Order: sequence, then structure tokens, then C-alpha cells
Amino acid sequence: MKQFYGMSPRGNLEEAVHGLNDPQLIMLFSNAKQFEAHVAALEHLYPGVPSIGCVGMSYQLSVAENGVGVIAFSGGVSVAANVLEHVSTMPVKYIRRLEQDVQTVHGSGRDTVCIDFCAGNDACVLTTLNTVLSKRSIPLVGGTGDQGKVSANGRIYEDAVAYAIVRNLNGRVKTYKENIYHPMGDYRFVASDTDRAKYILGSLNGRPAKQVYQSILHVTDEEILTRTFQNPFGKVNGDDICIISIKEVDGNALACYRQVNDSDILILLELGDYKAINQNTIRQILGDFPRRSAVFSVNCLFRYKLFSEHGYMGTYLREMTALGSHAGFVGYGEHYNNRFINQSMTCVVFE
Repeated sequence: MKQFYGMSPRGNLEEAVHGLNDPQLIMLFSNAKQFEAHVAALEHLYPGVPSIGCVGMSYQLSVAENGVGVIAFSGGVSVAANVLEHVSTMPVKYIRRLEQDVQTVHGSGRDTVCIDFCAGNDACVLTTLNTVLSKRSIPLVGGTGDQGKVSANGRIYEDAVAYAIVRNLNGRVKTYKENIYHPMGDYRFVASDTDRAKYILGSLNGRPAKQVYQSILHVTDEEILTRTFQNPFGKVNGDDICIISIKEVDGNALACYRQVNDSDILILLELGDYKAINQNTIRQILGDFPRRSAVFSVNCLFRYKLFSEHGYMGTYLREMTALGSHAGFVGYGEHYNNRFINQSMTCVVFE
């Protein structure tokens, strides 16, 4: 297979797709003002080609913060693209669509991946998708777009998740997750007074969550929002840790970018040597896949901000070219199989 990347900082879609011939899947990343127009224009330029899209920033050697970006697969993939609607209330209502698409592609965990762009209620959406994907051990990589909108096959949807089932006809696929944080000290908390709908974390070990965070890190209310780049929370999930970013202070509580439930076990994390961790990820992929045709990744907005503040984002993208054809987008939350995580990178590698 081949991966195409094109972008236009001016928002000119025809400029972004220049040189794109015979695509079998197109992924669109647009800005809020032009999203609808770009979706319609893309369908006009490539009628009937499976496509999914969202409002977001794309990247290859640099990040396209505005305008439009396009990532496409061609030559050796079998694809079905579709959407599950009403994700805030009942995404399972449309699960038959996913079942049929998985059947159509005839994929397995060895050669197939699901790529999704979500408009919200991510944890519930991933649980729903996984009820079908897990039967064939098909992994998933994706993320949350902006503005509560996604597109699939030339149509705009709100309160939905757009997905593409992609089978590599010429080899394997494998997903990866990169975590640049590690536990800080021996802090261990039991969450309570949570609001699942608003992602509110009220108390930790019976004390107001804000006060606990401030007493450990000695930060003001205003500093909490930037300190989450260095010290997010982590939810213990078996032998893995799911990162939870802090969104804002809500009285004595903390509003997060990921749902926290009563009785969840949380730990405090601190930033590690992200340059060395990134090199380890690259080495692991090179070892697993001596031959690679494409790498598609999702980087968290907070990772993008952190790397940019440290002058590392450009270096990071250049180093990822060691993997060959690498492109992706900046998400507001990352999806890895059935997990909704923050401040991470997830990717899928095609042999």
C-alpha cells in the first residue's frame, strides 16, 4: 500500500489533493469555517471513494494548524467507511453497520485496523466499537476532532463517530501507544464525588481534588492548567496506565478531559525523558517491521503544545521519518483499542 499526504495552509482542497490518484481511503482534516465545504468538494473530486474526516490539524514534516490536510491510502488495501450516530445516547443502535463493514472487508487482527474520528462520549463509543472489533481481534487507533462534527462518505454528522475498517492486503498491521509519563512518588488516590457526564473529579481520598493537587505540587489555580503538561493524573488499568488531563478548575473540584468514576484508582504522573522514549518507540517499530509501507498516528493536542513549547515538535516529526511514510493528526483525546486516553501518541503501522 501507499500513503499520501497533502495540505494547503490557505484551505485550498485542490492544492491539498494535487497528485492524489486512485485513492482507496481518504481522511480529511479541515478547519472549522471550511469543513462543510471541504467535505462536499472532496466527494465531488473523488465520488464514491470511502472517506472520513474531522475538524483538526494534520502533520507530516510540520503541523498544518489551519487550512486543510489530506491523508489517503491506495494500492493494496480493502476499506469500508461508515458512521455510528447518536453517540451521546445510543451508539449501539447502529452497530449493525459496523458488523456488516467488518464482514465486507474480511479482516483479522493480523492485517486489519479500525481508524475512527469521534465527536464525543469517547469511552462509550469505544466500548461499543469493541463489541464488534474484539470478535476478530481487530485493533483501533483514532481520536477526537473539534467542533462536535465528523464526516463520512461525503456527509456531515454531529454527535457521531466516523470510522474506516482498513485491511492491508500485502502484510500485517500493528498498533502502538507511546506514554511519556511515569508515576511520581507513591501517590495513590481513590476518586469520589465524580460527575461522569461533566468529567468532574471532586475528591481524592476524601479531600477536595484541587487542594490535593495543589498541596503536592505547590501551584496556584491558574498554574494547574499548565502544570497538567508535566503532571497529569493516571488511571490504573491492569498493568497499564491511562493518562487523564486536567481541563479546568471547578470550585474545589477538577474538570478533566477524560471521564473519571467513583472508586477509580488514580496516581500522579510526571514527565519523563520524552526524547529517549520517542527513540525507543521508533526502535521498537523498526524491529517489529523491517519493511513498512505507512505509519498513521494521532498525537494529543497537549503533546503538541508541550513539544512546541520545548522547541521539539519539528525535531520529533523529522525523527519519525525514520519509519518511512509517516503522517497523522492532532487529537483532543486519543483512542487505543478500547481505551480513551489523554496526552499520548497512538499509531498504526502497515507492513
